[in-house]
Amino acid sequence: MKQAMIQDWTDSQVLLKFGDHRDVKYRVYRDNGKNFQEIQEPDGVPIHTLELPEGMKLDVSSYEVLLRYVLLDVVAA
Repeated sequence: MKQAMIQDWTDSQVLLKFGDHRDVKYRVYRDNGKNFQEIQEPDGVPIHTLELPEGMKLDVSSYEVLLRYVLLDVVAA
């Protein structure tokens, strides 16, 4: 099945702890009936791909919250 783009690549500056931030880009897409958020460094180096919960409809602000969660909790672990 072909991927369906939900949100194309979007640049984001994610606020981390103690005023630090991290520049990333992300996209949200559907593949084989599942939704994914793919996160990369600005130069295209992969950071993490997160499978979004089934049936969860999100908006842009929710995707930004997920970015922070992934960068603080998943990647740092």
